[in-house]
Amino acid sequence: MNLEKGLASKYIYITFVIATYWIVSILTVFVNKALLSSKAVDLDAPLFVTWFQCIVSVTICITLRKVSQWFPRYIEIADGSPFRKDILKKVLPLSLLFTGMIATNNLCLKHVGVAFYYVGRSLTTVFNVVFTYILLGQKTSFKCIICCAVIIAGFWLGVDQEQVAGSLSVLGTFFGVLGSLLLSLYSIRVKQTLPAVNDDIWLLSYYNNVYSIVIFIPLMLINGEQTIVYNYDKLEHPFFWGAMTIGGLFGFAIGYFTALQIKVTSPLTHNVSGTAKACAQTVLATYWFNEEKSFLWWMSNIVVLTASAFYARIRQLDLSKEYKIETQQFKV
Repeated sequence: MNLEKGLASKYIYITFVIATYWIVSILTVFVNKALLSSKAVDLDAPLFVTWFQCIVSVTICITLRKVSQWFPRYIEIADGSPFRKDILKKVLPLSLLFTGMIATNNLCLKHVGVAFYYVGRSLTTVFNVVFTYILLGQKTSFKCIICCAVIIAGFWLGVDQEQVAGSLSVLGTFFGVLGSLLLSLYSIRVKQTLPAVNDDIWLLSYYNNVYSIVIFIPLMLINGEQTIVYNYDKLEHPFFWGAMTIGGLFGFAIGYFTALQIKVTSPLTHNVSGTAKACAQTVLATYWFNEEKSFLWWMSNIVVLTASAFYARIRQLDLSKEYKIETQQFKV
């Protein structure tokens, strides 16, 4: 009975994490789209926006650490320094992926609509299969490879329909594909890096954002954003900084719940969850922005989602079969 209750509590917790990830992720996309492309903000400096969000995240981490020291009975957060040489060596590779991931995500979102953002970043599962084989040496079944081929076909159909509609952004699509690639690498690397921070999501988020603040500085300078920000006419407006802070709060939340979802499930489950979430996000975006899409455009979304769902099911069965074989060998 206690075992059943424990399993039920575990599944409830996992469901809560996934649902929260969905809500936070969808809201983050809409908030970032407003910051990056809306006329109300009108600031052509996507890397600066992302950099400021990292600053907000670090501020939140430091504040929560102080609160935990004042009220240890109610909140407990581990103490850690991102400037330790051993931590820097272990976490920096992940932080480079983290920086690239959030930068390309925002660059993609700046150039494409929220509705197409899903298809533009739908190759994450495909890249996950490729890098799982290259980096971890894990082979994938032929059925899974077929699913990946269908996902690629759905992606190209979506790109084609964007071009037919005259709304295709080649640059936005490029950043979407690059973002998918970096997300796959990040998902795999998170599992390998968490033990270095005692499986503490808060510390990992703190370290990632501290390192990203530094990494973004040369990127912003190369992109010439310092001049754009200096000449920005709304730099002293409270509305602008309020909107930027809200974006930073969501940026911190999505970073935390992304890592937490990977921790309580797996990189594969996280990628599939992200794909399914993006489908709901697409429907909301077409309704919110009052966009009309063609039948083939919707088919591209359905193809990607269906293939991703089949892939998840096949992988689940494959892993279950592998587990049974290993268990039987252990008994023998």
